[in-house]
Amino acid sequence: MSQIQERGSTHVYKVNKISKEEMDAMTARCVYEQPPFCSAACPLKLDVRAFMKAAADGDFKKALQLYEKIAPFPLILSAGCEAPCEEKCRLGELGDAVAIRAVEAAVARFGEQTRSGGVFRMKKRKTVAVLGADLFTLLLAGELEKKAYPITVFCPQGDPESYLRACAPFLGDAAFALELKRLKGKDIQFEFNCRPDAAFYEEKKALFDVLCASKELTDELFPGAVIVPELMFCEEHGLVCGVCEGVLDTAFGAKKAALTVDRLAQKLDPRNMRGQEGACESRLYTDLSEAKALRRVEGGEDGYTKEQATEEAARCIQCHCEECLKSCAYLRHYKKHPGLLSREIYNNTQIIMGDHPLNKAMNACALCGQCSVVCPNGFDMARVCAAARRNMVSTDKMPLAPHEFALMDMLFSNNEAFLCRPQPGFEKCRYVFFPGCQAAAIAPATVRAAYLDLCERLEGGVALILGCCGAIADWAGRTEMEEQTHEKLDRELARLGDPIVIAGCPSCAKELKSFSSREVRGVWDVLLELGLPEGAHALDRPAALHDSCGARGDEHTQKAIRALAAALGCTLVETPWSGDRSPCCGYGGLTAYANREVAAELTEQCLERSDAPYISYCMACRDRFARRGRESRHILELCYGTDAGGPPDISEKRRNRLSLRNELLQEVWMEDPMEKTLDYALAFTPEAREMMDDRMILVEDVIAVLEDFRESGEAIEDEDGLLVARRRVGNATFWVKFSRAEDGFLVHRAWSHRMKVEKREG
Repeated sequence: MSQIQERGSTHVYKVNKISKEEMDAMTARCVYEQPPFCSAACPLKLDVRAFMKAAADGDFKKALQLYEKIAPFPLILSAGCEAPCEEKCRLGELGDAVAIRAVEAAVARFGEQTRSGGVFRMKKRKTVAVLGADLFTLLLAGELEKKAYPITVFCPQGDPESYLRACAPFLGDAAFALELKRLKGKDIQFEFNCRPDAAFYEEKKALFDVLCASKELTDELFPGAVIVPELMFCEEHGLVCGVCEGVLDTAFGAKKAALTVDRLAQKLDPRNMRGQEGACESRLYTDLSEAKALRRVEGGEDGYTKEQATEEAARCIQCHCEECLKSCAYLRHYKKHPGLLSREIYNNTQIIMGDHPLNKAMNACALCGQCSVVCPNGFDMARVCAAARRNMVSTDKMPLAPHEFALMDMLFSNNEAFLCRPQPGFEKCRYVFFPGCQAAAIAPATVRAAYLDLCERLEGGVALILGCCGAIADWAGRTEMEEQTHEKLDRELARLGDPIVIAGCPSCAKELKSFSSREVRGVWDVLLELGLPEGAHALDRPAALHDSCGARGDEHTQKAIRALAAALGCTLVETPWSGDRSPCCGYGGLTAYANREVAAELTEQCLERSDAPYISYCMACRDRFARRGRESRHILELCYGTDAGGPPDISEKRRNRLSLRNELLQEVWMEDPMEKTLDYALAFTPEAREMMDDRMILVEDVIAVLEDFRESGEAIEDEDGLLVARRRVGNATFWVKFSRAEDGFLVHRAWSHRMKVEKREG
């Protein structure tokens, strides 16, 4: 078996296989960062989720800080806001919407006011004059004060109290007193008893960088003046002004006007760089299936008490879309929604020199497609990660280490362990059985029984191919290796007469269909037509059926498996996250090789759905569950009365493939395969076996080290009297700690690394 070459130090960069346009189009599907509908309806862009969360926690200081970001005078806004947010509250679809405005009023009344920066606050150099007294100019002055502009208000009133009464006559006494205190605490200069006229306007125009005025004063000074509503600006006279038409619209107008002042102060066109202003549409998805339709908390004549506001705020369901995070252990592990993680992975592919920190995250995705099913917009993280892997491989930026063992295993399946034969007595066959490399590795007796049964009960001849379909190369992003595998299988299938392929694995069926127009059927379909073979039986207790991610989107296969289980007499336990929504077992996408931690979390997510034994129709799933200590059976084991028992280690898997090939060659085709045998005994301690399986070290790797030792005699003796020898095989150096036995060797430990060890002369 040839080794796979590690990437070279000289990179030859090719055209990227993932474009920014493609990535932008994909990330646009993710609605995680979309605002909730209440916030989207608010032209002032209050973060309603955070505001309600703080109020529900009783943290009115934090809630008020959030509210003051959109409202320089919170009691004024809460007293007169028309509350379009409440009309969009999703709870309104089930009963009473959250009383957002009433909670805002309580927060504004009971919350502790934030102190301003005082003398340490950096003020802008440009000065602004505000002429007149109405709600618009009051709110505009508050917005500009937050932006640290030196502001002078020129008004006809004689004191702050009468000025505030003129601007907000609708305030009650208690609210008025609080807002008056807030007004006096702001860094705003006042000049009272001013009667602005044309001469006054010209005088201030020469003294200030930007002038703002009330609508009433603007009409007096410039009758018929045209105000651009999007800018709150009269271009002809260079005057920022607005209209008071409802508290919320006036507050929004003051925000737009403050931005216009910003642009004018910087000598910029006020139309530029304004971003998205006002209310907007949201594409957020919120699952209401578990929401409770509670009634709204009733308040008193003066509004909510602090306790009532806290209770009402707690009714907010914090609208968000986390469908993919709820279903996918991989996304939960990285604590990132797919839109963000995809952008980071894309940026990772664009790094030319240096480290690529997102390689591990990119390779940890199981490529199972579950996210595309549970996402309301079909976001496919598998597509992103698969494209990124191919991109990294094509540009020589993907190290071989994460996938090397799996790729070598694929080469083993398609070389030493490969078998392609027509049924004896046939040159061309109507069918070919393709059980898949994992079935041959994990349950060879089941594969043998299935093939012999198909030969006996199907007419026209049944050929057999033992090998890998190429899915491993596809998952690793190794397009060239995948194409070579497809070409080999294509030649072999043509040599057999282009038979109907009977696949024993849904992932194999999917891969075989991807490159060939030949008919591909599942072995489960064939067994449903032929009837169950002799010896078929059900489990003696209820079992959970795990749907393979290879069958995602394949309703026919999912139904066929259930029909086969029913024919066996199995009692299936209903589990959440089944069918197309089923999670991956942890093997898919080579996650088990690239990131064991994520693979373990994926497996646990599968198993936590039920305490019952598991029935699967993918051998990799069967193996993953058995490795976690759960009773696990493949449905073909039930059909043929076989039991593969406990999970084999990686060396046993290879031996199983070779043994199956050789036994079938002898039994069916009467050929005598050449088997390599050792001329010495070789044994392993349990610790060595466990280490080798955990670190993916094969028996043949250990044999290579020992053969080298037998030839050179080079080894180090440790303090326990054990010998340690090494040998570089392919891209790794393997170390073996062993002792001599009477007729061979006993291996105590084994490990490997990718460094080269060179012997220095002298």
